Amino acid sequence: MLLVAVGAQAAPPYASPTPIARPEIFGTGIFSTGHDDAHPTFSLDGNTAYFVRSSPDFRYWTLLETTFVDGRWSTPEVAPFSGQYNDADVFFTRDGNATYIISNRPVAGRAHTDTDIWVRRRDGAGWGEFSRVDALASDGDEYFPTLTDRGTIYFGSERPGGKGKCDLWRAQPQGDGFGEPENLAALNTPGNDIEAYVSPDESWLIFSSDGRPDTRGAYDLYVTYRCDGAWTEPRNLENLNTTGWEFGARATPDGKYLYFTSNRSTFGEPAGRRLDAGGLDRKLNAPGNGLRDIYRIDLDALELASPCARPGT
Repeated sequence: MLLVAVGAQAAPPYASPTPIARPEIFGTGIFSTGHDDAHPTFSLDGNTAYFVRSSPDFRYWTLLETTFVDGRWSTPEVAPFSGQYNDADVFFTRDGNATYIISNRPVAGRAHTDTDIWVRRRDGAGWGEFSRVDALASDGDEYFPTLTDRGTIYFGSERPGGKGKCDLWRAQPQGDGFGEPENLAALNTPGNDIEAYVSPDESWLIFSSDGRPDTRGAYDLYVTYRCDGAWTEPRNLENLNTTGWEFGARATPDGKYLYFTSNRSTFGEPAGRRLDAGGLDRKLNAPGNGLRDIYRIDLDALELASPCARPGT
């Protein structure tokens, strides 16, 4: 008898060895540090990650890069394409041929103050330079691009014509770019509706809002489903939300985990013992200090099965 051993495929570095039924902080000391850390994105193979680190007053933010080598994440460095301007919100298309970010870098050599969506594309020679997606640009800030498998782009924008200060928008692919942006009026409120992550098949969408009657904190995460071409009434994802801010949700490339950002604080909890100056300093400079940290949960724990007869249609 011939026995052939078949090794199991290694789990990606962002995976957990045990189920995650409740949100847990991710990557203490690397991704969540006591600085203002947010919005992680993983490469398609999971071995490279980008996330945003900001000044506490949110006036400056840049992209950090870390790679998984020899069983651990490397010390984050400023990404090669970041560090001079405000850059954030990396998104990789699933074909691996495009990277999207937001940035306030100069346009045509002229200084630029608001953030626009930028893209770089891969060809046989490697990655090209980032160029602004002019069809999506406005006089307001654009945020958090996400693309479906069909090429539809969802993003946030403070452009005129919306319901609130920041609204959710989408644009259909057209030629080498995109058509006219469309306001997602059914989802937007007079408040701020931000940072939509849409599933690759466009059957569900998670976003953050501060303008809904059942919002628990400053920003809560919500899910909505696409049924017969329309989005359902958003449902509060109560098991993710706190009295703080929850936002910046993205699924991992394998579709098994949801990573998101929260500024939930441990300072509202009893200390358990008297803190001396050193203990207080450590607590003030650790995750859970009220600045933003990165969290994860199993997508299955959110029970996102669509109520639609034909999801995504």
